[in-house]
Amino acid sequence: MKNKLYNNFLLVLIFIGFVACEDYVDYEASEGYTIVADDYFTKAADYEAALIGTYDPLQWNIYSVMIGDIATSNSNCGGESATDVPGLQRIDDMLHNPVNDQLESTWKWMYEGINRANYLVENKDKVDFTRKTELYGEVHFLRAYYYFELVKIFGGVPLFTKSRLTAGDSGTLTRATAAEVYAQIEADLQSAINALPASKSTDGRATSYTAHALLGKVYLYQNKFDEAANILEPLIGLYELESDLQSVFLVSGENGSESVFEVQHSKNSNWWDWGFPQGSEGNFGIIHHGIRGYNGTVYAQGWSFNVPTKDLYDSYVAGDSRRDVAILDIVAWADATGAEYTEGYEHTGYFNHKYIPRAGATAAQGELNYEMNYRAIRYSDVLLMAAEANNRKTSPDDVKAQTYLNQVRARAFGDNSKASSSTGAVLTQEIWDERRLELAMEGHHFFDLVRTGQAATKISGFVAGKHEVFPIPQTEIDISGLTQNPGY
Repeated sequence: MKNKLYNNFLLVLIFIGFVACEDYVDYEASEGYTIVADDYFTKAADYEAALIGTYDPLQWNIYSVMIGDIATSNSNCGGESATDVPGLQRIDDMLHNPVNDQLESTWKWMYEGINRANYLVENKDKVDFTRKTELYGEVHFLRAYYYFELVKIFGGVPLFTKSRLTAGDSGTLTRATAAEVYAQIEADLQSAINALPASKSTDGRATSYTAHALLGKVYLYQNKFDEAANILEPLIGLYELESDLQSVFLVSGENGSESVFEVQHSKNSNWWDWGFPQGSEGNFGIIHHGIRGYNGTVYAQGWSFNVPTKDLYDSYVAGDSRRDVAILDIVAWADATGAEYTEGYEHTGYFNHKYIPRAGATAAQGELNYEMNYRAIRYSDVLLMAAEANNRKTSPDDVKAQTYLNQVRARAFGDNSKASSSTGAVLTQEIWDERRLELAMEGHHFFDLVRTGQAATKISGFVAGKHEVFPIPQTEIDISGLTQNPGY
């Protein structure tokens, strides 16, 4: 099913010439798209193909996921040496600056998704067709997703919604406030909720409930706890926790009962070009997490980035099944199986077991084409968000918060032995701590620490008033004259 969602990517690039954009938000765009658009949007199939192209940048967003753990005590950057991917190395040490390839790539890829969404918005009135309302619900969801990635990483960013950027926009952009960006995200997600069906027609498609979940997260990031509790409540009981968490992170467990939204990946890629790895349908992030120099069964070798720390490993108490789901102890594995490996930079003895390369899960240009989906929103995340929202809303409902938290704990321990009966601020901290354990190595921890005000005390080298957001890429400062974030 995942191939049906993404296999028209090349076709979309051919027809929508603007989307092979230049490097930046302010770019030297070709004005030749006008004729293409007038000729192209003549039937429903054209809109469907353009929508597929709008989903596609979801697959490229690997660095913000890695940063979500590397920027915390959950993991070290790793790699081959201290000069291997210096942008990530500097983020690991809280020494990052505006010249950072990984931040720049994230910026331009997310704006690529926004530009594609806006292209559809711009051409909305050319043709009427049966699925039009639903299709534009997906467009609004995707634009919200891309803007949310930008605002949580960079704070206020340039905001545009009516059309794409063109050559005439060069040098005219300014940064909207974070509040203004969040308001647009909320509006887009409300539009998506109203337009989308409850169930997906194809794996990977946004639904009304997917939009509910993302909107709940957006509310939490703004401390809108009453709104978050209300929007998340309809999701409770619609999904279910898989009894075996490990199965969730296998290819066989993709798009299962716990899946609220997954970014689809396939090893059947049309692209093997290292000059354009984000064009692959595969999950390029997976190879980063592999065991360096690995020779053995089950897994495949990789680049030993984003290696879990002993601090994270030791944070799990005895009996918590999530530790071995999130973290592979390579020493224990090698002793048990005879596997061989080499130690990379900042070797900890641990690897990201959720997103580790597995034997047979890739093809062609292997590093680019791992088929494992990224689990963007899981039901356990929804339960913990709903727990936090109910605990922190104007009139707290700690009984409901306990219920949701304890569902997650019961799966982790196989029984109710760790059920919480706490209330108030103690329960709040328990929920926050549970998010670290449940969602470890999934790219959420840094952003959770920032939004909950814990980052300065939990992250070594974190400077309050600076590191809550990352620097605007220097290219944007130079080309567009955008203002820089404080401290950079």
